[in-house]
Amino acid sequence: MSQPYRPDTARIEHVLDAVLQAPSTLSALAPFADYDSALQHQVIEAAGEFVGRTIAPLSRVGDEVGCRFEAGVVTMPPGFRQAYQAFWQAGWPALSHAAEDGGQALPMALEAVLYEMLSAANHGWTMAPGVLSGAYECLRHHGGQSVRDLFLPKLATGQWLATMCLTEPHAGSDLGQVSTRATPAEDLPHGASHLIDGSKIFISGGEHDLTDNIIHLVLARLPGAPAGPKGLSLFVAPKFLPDGRRNAGVHCDRIEEKMGLHASPTCAMRFEAAMAWQVGQPHRGLAAMFIMMNAARLHVALQGLGLLDAAHQKAAAYAQERRQMRAPGASQPSLIAEHPAVRRILWTQRAWVDAGRVLAYRTAIALDQARLHPDAQGREAAQRWCALATPIMKAAFTAQGFAGASECLQVFGGHGYVRDWGIEQIVRDARVTLIYEGTNEIQALDLLARKVVPDGGTQLALAFADLKAKGDDARRLDRVVELARRISWAAPDHADLPAWLADDFLRACALALLGWAGSCFRARPPAIDADRWEEAAHALQYWVLPEFEMRVGIMEQRRATVATKGQAQKAAAA
Repeated sequence: MSQPYRPDTARIEHVLDAVLQAPSTLSALAPFADYDSALQHQVIEAAGEFVGRTIAPLSRVGDEVGCRFEAGVVTMPPGFRQAYQAFWQAGWPALSHAAEDGGQALPMALEAVLYEMLSAANHGWTMAPGVLSGAYECLRHHGGQSVRDLFLPKLATGQWLATMCLTEPHAGSDLGQVSTRATPAEDLPHGASHLIDGSKIFISGGEHDLTDNIIHLVLARLPGAPAGPKGLSLFVAPKFLPDGRRNAGVHCDRIEEKMGLHASPTCAMRFEAAMAWQVGQPHRGLAAMFIMMNAARLHVALQGLGLLDAAHQKAAAYAQERRQMRAPGASQPSLIAEHPAVRRILWTQRAWVDAGRVLAYRTAIALDQARLHPDAQGREAAQRWCALATPIMKAAFTAQGFAGASECLQVFGGHGYVRDWGIEQIVRDARVTLIYEGTNEIQALDLLARKVVPDGGTQLALAFADLKAKGDDARRLDRVVELARRISWAAPDHADLPAWLADDFLRACALALLGWAGSCFRARPPAIDADRWEEAAHALQYWVLPEFEMRVGIMEQRRATVATKGQAQKAAAA
């Protein structure tokens, strides 16, 4: 019945090796001098085998059985703990972590590939280690020596897992309203420095039995802290203290009943005089957390791509089995894969996955270049790309992950709406990706209002110029840059204009970049299954990229309307 997910390792390697030349690019960075295609192949093939054999088979039981909550304790679905223990003991959580901390010191690109596969195979299970690398990097760069000694080694290997405790019932996207308190305290064991009081909601993996400890990163306010986001500090509050005793002030009050992700416990956490260690400087908690943001948003973008790939695999397999009516020109009932309506759905999702991987893996490479490139200009260019590309990809890929999975469900007809085929689970699981790690609307505002308008689109123009696009791809990129300049010129007189245009602007950027990525793939088509790329290229040209003109038209019309109203108001005032 249900087509199991199989990691698409050959196509993934083609994007990294032939399209992006990742081995030569990464080996130019000193820590990866020995990185080559052979090593890349070995890691990706092993990851695909592990994910397909160990993680993918647990997806359905995770959804159907879900997590069990009783008296503050969460029990994960059958097989989940054993799979996670195998995962960390095999070294998978530590791929990109520093060797001195017990990691494997491999490029971020390999971690990106791993988490794309994991999300496609079993999104619920993957939520547990999803923030692990971000928490590790946060403590590594901002934690004091005692904090690093206590917690970093077991976070680095994945023996312990972590959470991000940010959201409160009254403070979702607006973290400036966080009211959890941190009170300095003396004579606490093991160098703990504060007691935490407050409640957090929507905490993924706040309680579970996958690991022997959970390290909570908690945003809270010190006494006398300024109001708003500049008054937040960051703390570590572990489930178990270093001596093995329970941190008595850390409680899980409930897990949410959700539309999807039944295998991931979304917890309401309560901290009552919970012992904690401060991370970084007072009132600089958000700055410490921001080190996680680009990588975290890239991971969520990859969730969108992975879920879309899993949905496409199921729909494509079903379309090759099901016969219904006659396709145009056929004399007898045809496979539904031969009907143009179904082809359009399947080809379009394939285009998003193939071209999306080019952008996502390029960004993963840039995350390492931003840290390790031998010259300052190279580091600056990589950081510029990451800052601009991550909100675009997070919003665009998760939106398509959900919409595309819904389209793939359509291929099944009525069978897609029942549980037997597994496609409806992907649709339910994918929906949350548009919400967490910053809603897609916030990603759009971040891009246009915070990163483009303030400098008149200068950094955007530099990032797009680095792509060296030609033909229609260059024309689309140039039009986005020109729009950025026009919006920036108008914004001082019309403060709400960027907010009105943000969603359309981000979507236009995504489509322009998708066109460029498609041309990169077209220049180096894979030897295997070459027809599939031709189908994807057809979908890009005729069904995906035409949306660009619509988005530009919406923005031009809105900008012109606002300008006309502004001129009329000035004339009336005169």
